[in-house]
Amino acid sequence: MTMLNPKAEAVLRTNYQKSVAAYWNDNPNDDRVNTVLGEVDGLYHHHYGIGEPDLSVLEGPENTRQERIVEELHRLETAQADLLLDHLGDVRPGDRLMDGGSGRGGTSFMANQRFGCQVDGVTISEYQVGFANDQAQHRGVADKVRFHFRNMLDTGFDSGVMRGIWTNETTMYVDLFELFREFSRLLEPGGRYVCITGCSNDVTGGRSSSVSWIDAHYGCMIHPRSEYFRAMAENDLVPIDVVDLTAATIPYWELRTKSELATGVEKPFLTSYREGSFQYLLIAADKVGR
Repeated sequence: MTMLNPKAEAVLRTNYQKSVAAYWNDNPNDDRVNTVLGEVDGLYHHHYGIGEPDLSVLEGPENTRQERIVEELHRLETAQADLLLDHLGDVRPGDRLMDGGSGRGGTSFMANQRFGCQVDGVTISEYQVGFANDQAQHRGVADKVRFHFRNMLDTGFDSGVMRGIWTNETTMYVDLFELFREFSRLLEPGGRYVCITGCSNDVTGGRSSSVSWIDAHYGCMIHPRSEYFRAMAENDLVPIDVVDLTAATIPYWELRTKSELATGVEKPFLTSYREGSFQYLLIAADKVGR
């Protein structure tokens, strides 16, 4: 692990956070799924996809088959980000949004392009901050889209300044009660929080071996579904829409098994989704009260 500078010590509050940040800072090229897919059109995502894939990509010349699969996987991941943005509600150019756990910035750039508003991305990886800010310069939107080396549990932004906040597969790295307390503080009254996440299914009575495998692979702490709603209720976030995306994401994972970029995590994802022990949810919630 690299030596932390004083600023990093202030942002990374626990040994666990330091280990997560170190992975992205010290091994930025190990996540080839994200980098290769991002090279398709310059939108770098750190999440999975939804929708029916065009299986014709599996046909045609063998020498370009993998390239076609990559392009289709990227299309499905972009469709997922589009769906998330659809649920942010009425966002106007003068509003401000925050991307919690912004990665290399893909969804932040999509939000700015769609709404024309200011977007602040927050990540504990200094490498990701530098990469994403370079992308903002390249895209000519650095005056509107900015990425910050900050902890999304304690951003340091003023209270009530955000019209909308989202997290896209990042909540499994933090305590939900701490996270939603901070998000509730940041949101203006009536502001919207949107989350897409994988969560364990309480109904099945504890996490399955496949869910535990996913936890170990990513070094995360997958939360049970009920914990999202308990933490929201405690922090004045009232769900307005809950969408089960599990069936919609299975085809993405099936296609990924055909890719040379497959990492081995595809089987436990497919097993847990199909057996019902793991769910892929979108939750949109409004901030109520002051």
